[in-house]
Amino acid sequence: MTEQVTTGTLVTTGTDVTRMRELNALSIVRALRGHPPSTVTELATRTGLSRPGADVIVQGLVADGWLTVVEPDGSSVVGRPARRYRFNAGAGHVIGVDVGAHKVLAMLADLDGTVAATSRLPVDPGADPAARLTVVDAAIDECLSAAGLRPDEIWAITVGVTGPVDASGRTTLFTPLPGWASVNPAEHLTGRFSCPIQVENDCKLAAVAERWQGAARDADDIVYLLAGMRTGAGLIIDGTLRRGYGGAAGEIGALREVRWLTAPSHLENCASLPAAVDTDDAAAWVFNAARAGDKAARTAVRRYTRDLAVGTAALVLTLDPQVVVLGGGFSRSADLILDQLARELRRTCLRVPEIRASTLGAESVALGALRLALDEVDARLFGTGLSTPAAPRA
Repeated sequence: MTEQVTTGTLVTTGTDVTRMRELNALSIVRALRGHPPSTVTELATRTGLSRPGADVIVQGLVADGWLTVVEPDGSSVVGRPARRYRFNAGAGHVIGVDVGAHKVLAMLADLDGTVAATSRLPVDPGADPAARLTVVDAAIDECLSAAGLRPDEIWAITVGVTGPVDASGRTTLFTPLPGWASVNPAEHLTGRFSCPIQVENDCKLAAVAERWQGAARDADDIVYLLAGMRTGAGLIIDGTLRRGYGGAAGEIGALREVRWLTAPSHLENCASLPAAVDTDDAAAWVFNAARAGDKAARTAVRRYTRDLAVGTAALVLTLDPQVVVLGGGFSRSADLILDQLARELRRTCLRVPEIRASTLGAESVALGALRLALDEVDARLFGTGLSTPAAPRA
């Protein structure tokens, strides 16, 4: 802390006092966020502040809407029970959006990540960018309406899209969504929202979600496999999402030799697949038939998994992850894939990581988008200091 010397007396500058109060307020918020309600005495102990100092800061945070009071429940039988305080997670909200080929899934959550509203709307796979963005707007509007919020009450938004995302927020390298390479979702949403807006690849967001709330909560080194009619990967190393210089980290499927591009064709071309089954339903039919003992279906699943293992082995040998998470639509058939995938990896890998099925399913991308939006809020909240919430909510 800077001090000025005036006629032999040390005087603390007003700016430093303000900053010190701000840092102390942040320490109180950190001590409460993600923890049970606490008394002033407990907060003083946890933060190293004096009890009178902590009490003054807590009262200010309550007045500003950052904390709420938890009144005693009457269970104490001796003396007057101490008042407790908790972080007001409803002081702000974030939105995560998954823009897929067949659907748009939007989620709205408070600052603790508790989902308050969800909207899932169908979209035609062949829809042009304008039509798809209209569905995105509609899904977000449904969430806002359900939560009773206005656009100016949203603190951060993250949009998940298919394909590697560059620094501009576009999928310029490739994307299966028609015309989407020319779209900047953040720019589109800026017309309605003044908060920070990020765009990120769907596989990467799914990896973030699995570490946050899913199958890899105990791991810092993770390979997430998107297994479906499209195959992709998201990478978390040392607890950090890896994007790569141009946003294309994990796009090993672009290398034809790893056979990810053609792996689903084994399911689509299964010899026993009835002609009446639509292409979109082929994989589900084959997996069900394989469970029932159909030999051709079992062969198709085995060939699919063998091809999936080629790219997976390359990632495992390169990164040596603690966990591989099988996600995407085919993770619903993990009972048919995981053991065989492990056997294939044992043939080529020096060390085979634990292979787990996703526990988040179709919500993984939107949840990962929520987590990134919350990270953006945290970076501003704990990086620059607290301001009074625009509309505190208990």
